[in-house]
Amino acid sequence: MSTSKSFSLSEDWVVVILGFAIIVLALLGLAVPKPSFSWNSSAQLMDNVLSGENLFKIGAQFVLVFIIAIIGAILLGKSVKSLLTVFPVVFIITVVAIIIAGNTIVHDYNLEAVIFSLGIGLLIGNCFKLPDWFREALSTELYVKIGLVLLGTNVIFGDILTAGGLGLLQAVIVVLSVWYFAFWICKKLKIDSEMSMMLSSAVSICGVSAAIATSGAIKGDSKKLSYVVSLVLITAIPMMIFMPYIAHWLGLSQAVTGAWLGGSIDTTGAVVASGSLVGEEALKISTIVKFSQNVLLGIAAFAISIYWTYSNSKSAENAEKPTVKIIWERFPKFVLGFVGASLLFSFVISPEHVAEVKGSLKSVQGLWFALAFTSIGLETNFKDLFVHNNKKPLYAFLIAQTFNIIVTLIVAVLLFR
Repeated sequence: MSTSKSFSLSEDWVVVILGFAIIVLALLGLAVPKPSFSWNSSAQLMDNVLSGENLFKIGAQFVLVFIIAIIGAILLGKSVKSLLTVFPVVFIITVVAIIIAGNTIVHDYNLEAVIFSLGIGLLIGNCFKLPDWFREALSTELYVKIGLVLLGTNVIFGDILTAGGLGLLQAVIVVLSVWYFAFWICKKLKIDSEMSMMLSSAVSICGVSAAIATSGAIKGDSKKLSYVVSLVLITAIPMMIFMPYIAHWLGLSQAVTGAWLGGSIDTTGAVVASGSLVGEEALKISTIVKFSQNVLLGIAAFAISIYWTYSNSKSAENAEKPTVKIIWERFPKFVLGFVGASLLFSFVISPEHVAEVKGSLKSVQGLWFALAFTSIGLETNFKDLFVHNNKKPLYAFLIAQTFNIIVTLIVAVLLFR
């Protein structure tokens, strides 16, 4: 339970602090220069991307994100010593991925840097045995959420109010229908209550964060939680890659595609990456829809706490009594950072000043996302799916996820067309 609280309280607040530290530095004139990664020939690669001036800009970005990562590790009580070794490795892999994605031919196929950072990370993570201290130093959620706070600087608040209302309506419909269906499937397959609760929440709400919050609310088994998290991460990868192309084949608009991606893909980082493959509007809508689902996490944790406390006689004696405080504890605080950044850049900062820093902040935002997906690749092991002897949770997850994809598509078309 303590791990869940630390995650939901400490890390999210640290993310808001670090994200706004980067924003404030940029507004004060300390924004790092934006490197160029575009090239179409080996000569241009050397003259443009690998030139001394551009390498200096890349180095400046490294110094910024490295310092922020170190501060984050200190605030979260993680090992700084391990980070000093691990982070430069992650950064180098990420820069290689960004350079590959910068090729004009690759760009024409709409393949973003996050795809290559994920792919290289998966290749290394599954072909080489990385030491435990290396994997423990990876901070995927931290990097994703810092990027999401910075993403708020590129989203006009009026769009949040417009899409957010529809996103919240979609979230309520999808979360309720998918959670009930997933729980029903689990019961039909005779999966135990703990696994059923965590799996249903992961599929219907927001993946890893929902599974962690649910596990905390019911004092769940950490091994079961780890298995559900593995399912979420591994199934998110093909969804992230193929759903944008399916949406294109179906002729869906960017708004509908974004709503579909944001409502059905379980991890926030994968939603961002998938939305990026489609376009700016899809990225914006998918993020807002996913945030709408994230907002429901606190309410869902509260409802799950009530259900578990009063329906499970074995755990009811020692269960934490559900209070309004639980909603605040489970509420994803980084959403406040995203909205705050959007408010700041929509109504407080002058358009001229916004134009001056927007490019730099967007570049750093993309870097954080790429760093996160390099980390996901390095820490994801495909063998995790086959360690668990009972395959019924896997079958239940896949069935529920298929139902989720279909229902979310229908709702997205009805609300965002």
